[in-house]
Amino acid sequence: MNSIDLQGRVAVITGGASGIGLETALRFLSSGARVALWDLNEDQGRKLIGQNSGLSFYRVDVNDDQSVDAAAAATANDFGRIDILVNSAGVGNIRHTVAGYPVDGWRRIIDINLTGTFLCCRAVVPYMLQTNYGRIINISSVAGKEGPQFASAYAASKAGVIGLTKSLAKELLDTDIRVNTITPAAVETALFHEMSEESQKASKGRIPLGRLGQPAEVAAMIAWLASEECSFSTGAVFDLSGGKATY
Repeated sequence: MNSIDLQGRVAVITGGASGIGLETALRFLSSGARVALWDLNEDQGRKLIGQNSGLSFYRVDVNDDQSVDAAAAATANDFGRIDILVNSAGVGNIRHTVAGYPVDGWRRIIDINLTGTFLCCRAVVPYMLQTNYGRIINISSVAGKEGPQFASAYAASKAGVIGLTKSLAKELLDTDIRVNTITPAAVETALFHEMSEESQKASKGRIPLGRLGQPAEVAAMIAWLASEECSFSTGAVFDLSGGKATY
């Protein structure tokens, strides 16, 4: 594993109690950062902080602006600053046609994947501006670039994350805050295995490398994007699709 210098940095990771978020948290800890996990899974969060020094846990609903704002204030107060934000919280796809898509399912996916990312950026950026430094990494998906069939809500939510990333990055060009997004193909997490067998098979079958991505591979890219070395990339979309992305 390559060494990424995050010494002294304070990172917020949403959805940090499992999957890509947890793998990223562990990678950050090994790189010298202190990490605040924002997640709804309080039992898992408390278990993790008991096993790993440098971790703190905050119960946060990313779809609730008051919950997010309170967590940002508490984190900044507890750590003295916020340097890194990784928006990893999200939900998977409901496989359905647009014409028959359940409205409540559509709203849930958009609210968590897109609005949740917006609310966390909105809450954390003011604290980064206080120090004129920050690194924000939003987790999108290759689905947001390609719009696969039967995945309209998920694809729309992740395309929205790309647009949000580009817009926010341009707003912050006169600062040392960099905002980027990554677009993984299917990654082997619990969230993936919660999908229907049909969806799992379809997702894996579209990856030219013939396998799922691994959380550690995603965390490795996030770690560099979270570092001071990521100084000239902002508003960018970084591919992690196993050869699937076409642009």
